[in-house]
Amino acid sequence: MANSSRQVEARLIRKAAARLARASPLRPSLAVILGSGFHMAASRLEVLAEVPFASLPGFPIPSVAGHAGRVLLGHCGGSPVCFLSGRAHFYEGHSLDTVTFPVRVLAAFGIRTLLITNAAGGIYARYRPGDFMCLRDHLNWMGANPLRGPRRPDRESFVDLSQVYEPRLNRILARAARKLRIPLHTGVYLAVSGPSYETPAEIRAFAGLGADAVGMSTVPEAMVARQCGMEVAGLSCITNLAAGRGNALLSHADVLAAGARAGERAAALLEQFVLHHAARA
Repeated sequence: MANSSRQVEARLIRKAAARLARASPLRPSLAVILGSGFHMAASRLEVLAEVPFASLPGFPIPSVAGHAGRVLLGHCGGSPVCFLSGRAHFYEGHSLDTVTFPVRVLAAFGIRTLLITNAAGGIYARYRPGDFMCLRDHLNWMGANPLRGPRRPDRESFVDLSQVYEPRLNRILARAARKLRIPLHTGVYLAVSGPSYETPAEIRAFAGLGADAVGMSTVPEAMVARQCGMEVAGLSCITNLAAGRGNALLSHADVLAAGARAGERAAALLEQFVLHHAARA
């Protein structure tokens, strides 16, 4: 039964990758997952093909506001790139196999570099809403591992995670930020399962563990991307102060509003990253 489920998954991956290949002759090596606060980046793309998640076998359909659920293939500043506008989340009730399925399809499609973006709550005292943080490392506090389960014949289960986020890509992000004079922090991202926000006691504990920001995504996708042999970078938009770090109550609407306010700078930063990445490819 376990082998059968992996065979079904493999067939769906091949079908979805083939669907993307039919949509456009473009074959980018770079993909970007657009999380909350980063969707304006789609406006910087000269779109050659738009493929709804619903038309891709096996793709989960996002149900959260701000996640469009479409794959965009095109050129950003003349450089080929694939944008995933939106993602499904663990807290929506999906398994981690489902949440990370799009990453496996990207690998089958030929993507070699993946930039994963997200909205996050700031834990480090100097972080303020609207800041950006480049991921140096992460803490998986989701209570599950996306590599768990029956072995995939073509993938190593025991993946080395001593360097999940590629320093070379972090340097490119830093150059892009300097070009735009956008301050860019570097820190550790802690992923929780959600959907509730954390308690002040949890945030104090996370700070003691070395976390600089907290969110509900990215880590499973990064781990699967590394299993698939991709280079990975992560970028957070700090949309709020984590619980107990400020006086305001937390709400998803406020997170979306903060992301929208930072949207133009986020889009410019991603565009510059694409350009700098292409120049050093």
